[in-house]
Amino acid sequence: MSTARPIRGRTIAPRKRDPTRVAPEEPMEKRSPETPIMTSLLRFEPTPKGLLFTVLAVALAWVALRLLPVVLVLVVAFFLVGTLNPAVEWLEKKKWKRGWSIGFVFGIMFVVTGLLMALTIPSLLDQVASLVKQEPELRGRLADILARSRPMAPLAEWLRNVHYETLAKASAGAAFEYSSRVAETIAYLVSAVFLALYILIDRDRLRGGLFAVVPRPHHIRLSRILLNLETIVGGYIRGQVLTSAFMAGFTFVLLLVCRVHNALAIAVFAGLADILPYIGVFLSVGPALAASVAKGPVIVGIVLVAMLAYEEFESRFLVPKVYGSALRLPSSVVLFALLVGGTLMGMTGALLALPAAAAARMLIEELRIELPGEEIDDSEQRAGDERAEKEYERRAEGMPAEQAAAIAVEISEDRREEEGEDAKAVGTSPNGA
Repeated sequence: MSTARPIRGRTIAPRKRDPTRVAPEEPMEKRSPETPIMTSLLRFEPTPKGLLFTVLAVALAWVALRLLPVVLVLVVAFFLVGTLNPAVEWLEKKKWKRGWSIGFVFGIMFVVTGLLMALTIPSLLDQVASLVKQEPELRGRLADILARSRPMAPLAEWLRNVHYETLAKASAGAAFEYSSRVAETIAYLVSAVFLALYILIDRDRLRGGLFAVVPRPHHIRLSRILLNLETIVGGYIRGQVLTSAFMAGFTFVLLLVCRVHNALAIAVFAGLADILPYIGVFLSVGPALAASVAKGPVIVGIVLVAMLAYEEFESRFLVPKVYGSALRLPSSVVLFALLVGGTLMGMTGALLALPAAAAARMLIEELRIELPGEEIDDSEQRAGDERAEKEYERRAEGMPAEQAAAIAVEISEDRREEEGEDAKAVGTSPNGA
């Protein structure tokens, strides 16, 4: 029991203790060893289901790495399917049977490819041989031009002292390896073409099998994802073909007007190099400039200005018009995707980076994944999804997977057309881009 104690003649009563007040925590250095320390522990208790999914993910990643060429063949086949399927469906709407439509589209593709090879490869080989013969003279003129500038003098000296005998001996050992890789690549491309043909022929069966393993409440969203993937892949491939063809045609006409020799070979190379993002610009302009050196500095200046002007026109106007809203990627995402793809898989990764990034963005939107710092009002889209799902349940009740998948795709196509009309009415793209 506490009592009052006298201090210098005064009596001070003891202070009453507030039961709601918490005593301050003792410093660590004043605590006795017996004082218990309360700590919060983060426990990780893996469940059997989580462990199973982890093991399956690791196993699938290992199998994908081991079968990387097969995976690339499958990817190329899907790219061909996404590119050619719109033409097949257009013919089907014209009352053509699907088999005849597929045969006609693939026949046109083979005929066009054969004609292009027959018209370009012989001339291309002749002009490449002519370029090889003229190379020492062209290299000497280019070295003379570079030698006029003091910073470029070391490069000019290096060009004059290039010895091809040493390079030939060094590369002779790798020639057979590269030739075998070229043959292997051609075999993989042929396999991808025939795989795409089989996928188009068995489209209904394959799509029905996919829908059979996915729960019915997700069929509408799955059909939208498939349609968007087809749009992305088809738009990307068709855009690449058109921009490369325009680059080759422009380069050929420019060099022909400037009377530069071997215009066809250089134009074909420029068109192929235009496929490569960013570095394709330098690969397209370089050979054209080197070939125009023999015509003097005026022609070199004209070719340089014209090629750079076309590159600017292509990047600013042609590419957005050709690709349209298929990719919808900002410049920062494009650069990051190219760096990641090129680092992981080299040139193949750089070519696949843009459609992969566009597909990832589409999946984030379709799966309603909210990114940090992003608030999206998708109440109208969710309401539309509910209406589409109810319609699908009503129309596909009791039907097999193949017919149900066709109904889901039809509903998704109708809804996308409605969204496109609404977007045109307000002046935006269907996805708000």
